[in-house]
Amino acid sequence: MRHRIPNRRFLTFKQNKRAYVSLWIFAVLFVLCMSAEFIANDKPLFVRYDGANYFPLFKDYPETTFGGDFESLANYNDPYLQNKIHEKGFFIMPLIPYAYDSVIYDLPSPAPSPPSFRNPLGTDDLGRDVLSRLLYGLKTSILFGLILTFFSSIIGLLVGAICGYFGGKIDLLGQRLIEIWSGMPILFVLIIFASLLEPNFWSILCVVLLFSWIALVPFVRAEFLKVRNLDYIKAAKMLGVSHFRIMLHHILPNALVATLTYLPFILCGSITTLASLDFLGLGLPPPSASLGELLSQGKNNLNAPWLGLSGFFALSILLCLLVFIGEGLRDSLRSENILIKDNKGNLQ
Repeated sequence: MRHRIPNRRFLTFKQNKRAYVSLWIFAVLFVLCMSAEFIANDKPLFVRYDGANYFPLFKDYPETTFGGDFESLANYNDPYLQNKIHEKGFFIMPLIPYAYDSVIYDLPSPAPSPPSFRNPLGTDDLGRDVLSRLLYGLKTSILFGLILTFFSSIIGLLVGAICGYFGGKIDLLGQRLIEIWSGMPILFVLIIFASLLEPNFWSILCVVLLFSWIALVPFVRAEFLKVRNLDYIKAAKMLGVSHFRIMLHHILPNALVATLTYLPFILCGSITTLASLDFLGLGLPPPSASLGELLSQGKNNLNAPWLGLSGFFALSILLCLLVFIGEGLRDSLRSENILIKDNKGNLQ
């Protein structure tokens, strides 16, 4: 029956329509965000000029390559350079011809300009396309959340396993240290960090990682405490099996159920943390695209509601999708004794 448990869990997850649809929507959103450079960019996907092929997304070319007058990098949104390319070839632009840091100088109205056919979500106060920045901001948030969740899970599993398996003084000392560490104000630490060094993606990730792993420790520790005194664990110890092998092969699979259930919620917290830091001006440096920075622009430009609404709905939809996926995952992993109905309504 064990080999049927994964299938039953998947079918149980699939029966939760809200979670299953949310998973598909998140998968499509993830693919679109990871392809942001090919969807929104101010460089062509392909240039055919004078019998030669060029790929500006992967290599920078000077303007003189396409018949221009200067050795500076080619500006493919410049009508002069576009006409030069059309004289001896053609080029294919992405669906959105603006990168996250592209400044649009020929706007029909002063920035921030309202939504239009050219800019479906308008522009921000610096004349940058909001849709492009939203796409890149979602990519940054999702990558930040996934990386932070991965390393937080590893540290949380390791600390929780050691405290729960060995117990006694090790567990007592570990719990006291975690209580002290979790009592540190993360916001003040980040403010001090931002005043000393210029924040970037990896430095912010490392600082937030120092605190994010704590949330997973109680669940893993409780699972190891519950299992470590069972008969098969005692038998393994009497047979001389090492502690590492017992923890890895006999207890960890049980603890992974609680861990996997909690991962989507850790991912939500990671994305919210980055958005909060960017909103307060303590996150990614400009001109990085982020959801928090877009919300901050909406707060500073109340006459341009499309800025705040774009960031709000993007962040809300992303977090709702992850919460629905987490709820479905929790229900499917809640028990191994799951009853599933077939197409005729019979219980299997």
